[in-house]
Amino acid sequence: MRQVDRAFAWSDPTVDIVRRVRAADGSPGVRTTLCGLDVFVYDALPGPNGLAGVPGTVAARQHGAVLVRTGDGTIWVGQVRLAEAARDRSIKLPASIGLSDHLGGVPGLIGAHNREAGFREISYERFGCVGVVSFDFYNGAMSSSDCRRLASTIRRAAAQNTRVLVIRGGDTFSNGIHLGVIEAAEDPRRETWHNINAIDDVCREIITCTDQIIVAAVGGNAGAGGVMLALGADRVLVRDGAVLNPHYRTMGLYGSEYWTYVLPRRVGSAMAEQLTEQCLPIGAHEAARLGLADDILPASPGNFDDAVVAYATALGTSQDYNRLLVAKQVRREQDERRRPLDSYRAAELCEMIQDVYHGRNDFAAARHAFVTKQPRPGRLFSPAAGQTGYRVGHLPNLAARSEVGPEPPGELRTVRSGGP
Repeated sequence: MRQVDRAFAWSDPTVDIVRRVRAADGSPGVRTTLCGLDVFVYDALPGPNGLAGVPGTVAARQHGAVLVRTGDGTIWVGQVRLAEAARDRSIKLPASIGLSDHLGGVPGLIGAHNREAGFREISYERFGCVGVVSFDFYNGAMSSSDCRRLASTIRRAAAQNTRVLVIRGGDTFSNGIHLGVIEAAEDPRRETWHNINAIDDVCREIITCTDQIIVAAVGGNAGAGGVMLALGADRVLVRDGAVLNPHYRTMGLYGSEYWTYVLPRRVGSAMAEQLTEQCLPIGAHEAARLGLADDILPASPGNFDDAVVAYATALGTSQDYNRLLVAKQVRREQDERRRPLDSYRAAELCEMIQDVYHGRNDFAAARHAFVTKQPRPGRLFSPAAGQTGYRVGHLPNLAARSEVGPEPPGELRTVRSGGP
C-alpha cells in the first residue's frame, strides 16, 4: 500500500481523515502538509466543531497535540514526523514540538472548561468507592510534562474520599520516559534528567498513598519504568495477552522509578537481578507466577476495564478492607524505618548520572538508534565487560539526599558505579 492510497485532503470530512490516519498508525503514518511542512501525521482524534477557518490550518494546541481544521470540523493530531529530515534525524514527536517553529500565535489551550473539547490523555472518574485515574500516552512514552500532569492528577485523586484508587493505562500501559522528546531536546542530557525525576515523582505518589488501596490496571504492554510504576501499587492486574519487559539494560540505563524497592519486594532480590539482567519479555501468566502480577483479567480491552472496576469495587467493599489498609500502612512504616524511600531514589539517580552524563553504557547512542530506527552501534552492556552497578545487591546504600532533584548536583556527578 502506497502513500497515494492513504492520501487525504484537509477539506475532507473529519471522520474520513481520522480513519486514514489510524489505518497508518503507528507506521508509516500518512504524508501530508501541515504548517507549510511536509510531514507524516499520527495519533488522530476528532476535535470540536464550530471553529471556522481554512481547512489544514492549526486552530489550537494542547498537551503536545495540535488542532487542525477540516472540511466539517477539526481533528487533533498528536504526533508528527518531518518527511524531509535526514534519516538519522527523522523522529516521531508530539505535534506541538515537531511544529514548534511554526505555531507562533496559536492558542496554547482550548476547551479548558469543556472536557469533551480538549485533547485529553489523563482523566479521573468515580464509581462508588472506587476512583479511577486513566492515562493513555502515545506508545506509552511519558515526557516530563506528561509525568507532571499525571503526578498532579494522582495526588488529587488520592485526596478524595474513595477507598480504592485504580491507576489505569491505555493500549500501551507505559514504557517509561519519552526517548523521542529527549532526543529532540536542545540538551538531551538535561531533558533526560528532568524526565527521570518527573516519572520518579509519579511513582512516589503511588507508593506513598496510604489512605487508599492502589490498584494498577495493566491493560497493555509495559516496559522499563512503566513496569516499575505499576509495581508501586498494592495490587497489579494484568490483561491476558499483555507483555511486560521489566528491565532497562538494553537502552544502556541503570533505571530509576524506585525499581530497587518495588521489584525485589515482589519477587525477591535474586529474581529481580535475573529479570533485569536477562532482559526477557514476560507474559501475563508468567508475571502472575513470578509475583509481578496479582491477577490476570480478560483479554478483551472492554471486558478488562469492566473487570478492573468490578475487582476494585469488591476490594473496597470487602469485610477485609480495613485490615488490608492497616496492614499496608504498617508495612510502609516498617519499610521506611528499615530504609527511607528517598535513599532508593538517591542511589538510583547516582547510577543514572553515570549513564546519562558520563555515557557509561552508551545511552545516547542506544536512544538515537531507537528513535530513528537505526541499527545500534557497538554491543550491549555485559557484566563480563568489567562494569558494575547493574545488580540489586551492589547498590550504594545512601541516606536520603534532598538535593537530588531536577539538576544533578555537582558532588554526585563524580560518584562511580560501584558506590559512593
